[in-house]
Amino acid sequence: MVACALMVSAAPGFAAAEDEPKMGEMALDLIVARPLGIVVTALGAVAFVVSLPFSALGGNVGQAGKALVVDPGRTTFVRCLGCKSPGRSQYVAD
Repeated sequence: MVACALMVSAAPGFAAAEDEPKMGEMALDLIVARPLGIVVTALGAVAFVVSLPFSALGGNVGQAGKALVVDPGRTTFVRCLGCKSPGRSQYVAD
């Protein structure tokens, strides 16, 4: 869960314009960060299902789902390759 907390950030829906990744950053992202993100998202989904009865009793199912599944999934699958913040890239290639 520590990795989940490290990967999740309160970033806007789009990656920053200055977030133009280099080839090495893209390669490391593809080889290391994305597989790790998939594992963290899957573990978060399992933790969400296990905690679901308690979250339902506490009235925070939405918060638990967002923290354990949605945020890691967004960081893994929506972030542009090599970017540091989640969201689609806003820069246009020349």
